[in-house]
Amino acid sequence: MATRRKRRIEPLLWILFSAGGASSALVIPVLLFLFALAFPLGWLPPPSHQHLLALLGPPAVRAALFLVCVLSLFHWAHRFRYTLYDGLQIKHLNELIYLVCYGGAIAGSAAAAYSLWQAP
Repeated sequence: MATRRKRRIEPLLWILFSAGGASSALVIPVLLFLFALAFPLGWLPPPSHQHLLALLGPPAVRAALFLVCVLSLFHWAHRFRYTLYDGLQIKHLNELIYLVCYGGAIAGSAAAAYSLWQAP
């Protein structure tokens, strides 16, 4: 009788962690530079509110923003989970940590989807 191997979700979580780290490292610094430095300090002329709303028009832009949000949230969840495990030594609360970390990432992803769907 062949024994069934329990499938683990861990490789998928590491893939999401890696993709989230890479997408966050590429996209978020540019957005922070533009919206935290370049526009407020007058280095570049700021776009109008209507222009920013027009950028959200194409479904591909909304999908790309959603993907960046989801991957960043799962990157955070995985990093925070291992910070709790290694830094605070609370690995015995495994189920609760899973729920808080990945549940938070899923809830944040749902909020991002709702916000992008409701945008004019």
